[in-house]
Amino acid sequence: MTAAPALDVFAANRAVGRIAFEARANCGVTRRGRLREEGPLRLRCPGSPSPELEAVIVNTAGGVVGGDRFELDVSVAAGARVIVTSTAAEKIYRSLGPDAAIDVKLKVAAGASLAWLPQETILFNGARLRRNVHIDVAQDARLIFAEAVVFGRPGMGEVMERGSLLDRWRIHRDGRILHAEAVRLDGAIAARLAQGAAANGGGAIATMLLVAADEAAASAVRGKTFRGEVAASAWKGMMIVRLCARDGATLRGDLITLLQTVRAEPLPRLLLN
Repeated sequence: MTAAPALDVFAANRAVGRIAFEARANCGVTRRGRLREEGPLRLRCPGSPSPELEAVIVNTAGGVVGGDRFELDVSVAAGARVIVTSTAAEKIYRSLGPDAAIDVKLKVAAGASLAWLPQETILFNGARLRRNVHIDVAQDARLIFAEAVVFGRPGMGEVMERGSLLDRWRIHRDGRILHAEAVRLDGAIAARLAQGAAANGGGAIATMLLVAADEAAASAVRGKTFRGEVAASAWKGMMIVRLCARDGATLRGDLITLLQTVRAEPLPRLLLN
């Protein structure tokens, strides 16, 4: 009997996880509705009932490796308000070849609001991540969507010399495309980030998208003081803010300053720790 190739053995042991979650409003309070959890992914809602429900994503596997497939499906019903974060930074470990795949599907109904604020994604040297984000927002809904990526662990002396990142976003408003973008880094990532037209030596990046927003919101962001590079633009009823910093700690501080500027409500304690 011939032993299976090493890659086939690893493929058979890869994690497949999914969260399907719906939040609903009742008498001014947002409560957990439908919830389905598969594989290592869990979602918990700590705290007492309130107008805005806090939901926390937990990956019990402790990280993501090549060949893992995760799907996050969150729906906020009419009038509901939800803020989503995670228990810790998501670690994407070195791959033996295949990509790790993460699909994020968000739906925000009429009069609802969603703040999607997971902790940063850390890419280890040799990591390969393919992430697809699809968001549907109603015309009068509100969305704050922020994702941060840290390349390597500078504090541990680890640099992400090589790897792959493909991050594709599609945001629809009332069924029509509002914004689309993609970030692709493949191969010698450290060398690419060192280029002036890329990250100018920075090791951490983030993007925040706010719907609805106007030039006044962008001006408020520009009036703040940040340690890294931050730029804000507003058009088509939305605002996009780009952040770049030398490391994850600097990026997190700048991102918290940004989120406190655009949100009237407190941020989750997990995000502030």
